[in-house]
Amino acid sequence: MTIDFHTHILPPWLRDQRDRWLGRDSTFGALYSDPKAKIASVEDLLKIMDEDDIDRAVVMGMGWTDAGLAREVNDYIIEAVRDNSTRLTGFAGLNPAWGSEAALEVDRCARAGLRGVGELHPDTQGYDLGDEGVMTPLLEAAEHHGLIISTHSSEPAGHLYAGKGRTTPDVLWRFIQNAQEFPNVRIVCAHWGGGLPFYALMPEVKETLRNVYFDTAASPFLYTADVFSTVERLVGADKILFGSDYPLLRPRRLLKQLEESGLLEETQQAIRTSGLRLLGL
Repeated sequence: MTIDFHTHILPPWLRDQRDRWLGRDSTFGALYSDPKAKIASVEDLLKIMDEDDIDRAVVMGMGWTDAGLAREVNDYIIEAVRDNSTRLTGFAGLNPAWGSEAALEVDRCARAGLRGVGELHPDTQGYDLGDEGVMTPLLEAAEHHGLIISTHSSEPAGHLYAGKGRTTPDVLWRFIQNAQEFPNVRIVCAHWGGGLPFYALMPEVKETLRNVYFDTAASPFLYTADVFSTVERLVGADKILFGSDYPLLRPRRLLKQLEESGLLEETQQAIRTSGLRLLGL
């Protein structure tokens, strides 16, 4: 069994209105200004899941800056999950900087069955993930509803790419420290946490990461296959969430990199299913 913990779907009408939204939503503009950037519907995702032997997927919202767009995409995700409850789990896209409006959207989406918030995009959304004043209301809402929070993460070194941003391990570290006051909130740092797991060699970091997980989204674009065995050794296979970042990459591309990691098959299987355990499925 395999769960893809990091996929994105959008309403098909956004394909036709792409140019309109490039200027209206900063996150959409950053991620979809390239005409080659793919927009996938729920039907596209389900087809790929069948072809690549993915049993379940988490469909992420995005860190929108336009509240109207956020609600419409969240509604699309809610409907997709209701129609495919055995295949899909949904996360809501919103901006913590909206304050009370963000809290209301969290409540609405949680009551509609979504299981998390994210993928947050602090850089395009215009806030600091480590800002306690901005993030505490979201953490409170997540704890109240039992939600997972997923955030985009960025490497402080290496090549540039669309949407890389500045949410680097030091920023994530401040957010995670602030989140210690909410012990029931689980945090997922996308894209291997921008390298944050490597700092688990520091004892105080490893201890603070007890409620933190790392997904593998876009991994072949960032690291060699050795990243799997390295992070497994530092934080354990149960902290690694198999995720593709579809439609940026197909799940089979990530499965191939996992197979190339040299990890034992039982460890690879633990990584492919760790998302199920996090979701309590």
